[in-house]
Amino acid sequence: MSKADFGHTLVEVIMGAKIVRFPIGLITAIVLFAAPVLAQTLEKVFQDKGVIWSLAFPPDGRILYTLRSGELKVYDPRTQSATLITGTPQVFAKGQGGLLEVALAPDFATSKTIYLTYAKDLGERQSTALARANWEGTELKNLRELFVAKPGTKEGVHYAGKLVFDKDSILLTVGDRGERDLAQKLDNHMGKVLRLTLDGQPYPDNPFTKTKGALPEIYSYGHRNPQGATLHPKTGELWVHEHGPRGGDEINRVTAGKNYGWPVITYGKEYWGPNIGEGTKKSGMEQPVHYYVPSIAPSGLMIYNGDRYPEWKNQFLIGSLVQTHLNVVAIEETSFKSETRFFADQSPRIRDVRVSPDDWIYLATDQGIVYRVLPALKK
Repeated sequence: MSKADFGHTLVEVIMGAKIVRFPIGLITAIVLFAAPVLAQTLEKVFQDKGVIWSLAFPPDGRILYTLRSGELKVYDPRTQSATLITGTPQVFAKGQGGLLEVALAPDFATSKTIYLTYAKDLGERQSTALARANWEGTELKNLRELFVAKPGTKEGVHYAGKLVFDKDSILLTVGDRGERDLAQKLDNHMGKVLRLTLDGQPYPDNPFTKTKGALPEIYSYGHRNPQGATLHPKTGELWVHEHGPRGGDEINRVTAGKNYGWPVITYGKEYWGPNIGEGTKKSGMEQPVHYYVPSIAPSGLMIYNGDRYPEWKNQFLIGSLVQTHLNVVAIEETSFKSETRFFADQSPRIRDVRVSPDDWIYLATDQGIVYRVLPALKK
């Protein structure tokens, strides 16, 4: 068992710009009876070393998480300790690559199956891969690689790797891997959202299965680096956000067969200044529901549908890496309405946003800290 810095006797709560440490036994009383705190606050749950990329919540109350360096761990709040899980795939942990998403299979309660996405070393090139395994105690068994995106590239960026289950299919995001022109071509997986069976095969009714020269896994194309993906709890639609270059981060509602424009159209510019592509609009290419100039560097995406945070009901929760905040965005159907930014003064580089089965919002950060958001107190 490996223990990270969890603090056995204290809970850290971020109030305003200050970190206040309380004994665990008093935290409930303080939250309920202290001087009124009307804003949401952050409670530090635990800390590890390195970038915590993804969180998942098994039904026993523990937190499963990935470190980009290649480790899979499970944190137990009862013992306040983390355990390393062995048997993970070998990953390419350089640049933006590493162990990325962890997700519980839809039938996890009976199968104990988990899915992982990661950067895979192909020799002189690398790519995004998908695997699954059975989780038993402190190890993974029956690890099976299901899918590797084609082709590999030498660029160590834009792996994406977000994974969403949609009934009997998997929706998997793959970035353009730094070779942007590939995003507009259907003979490769780069800059795409893919739809796979639970065994990693092309989903039978994908939109390009009968298109000559197109790869059958492709669901949508023209994406740059989608590091947030979720299904709308009411409509079942897929929503993603993706990194732009210098400006031009996008929130998109993704529909089968559509072209989302990168790099032909974008609201971003080259990092050194010039425009990219042909402008911001073109016939046959989708417009984002919302875009950001300057960039916020979005990472992690959920649509909140619970009751613990009523003021955020049905709103989009988006982490920010560059401007270091939680972005709460109101979108009605396909129209952007408003946004509010939280916790920017604490500077957490938010890598993942998750809602636990018991309706708590958790944030994973590049600083290796996992926070729980405490709801705003009523007057």
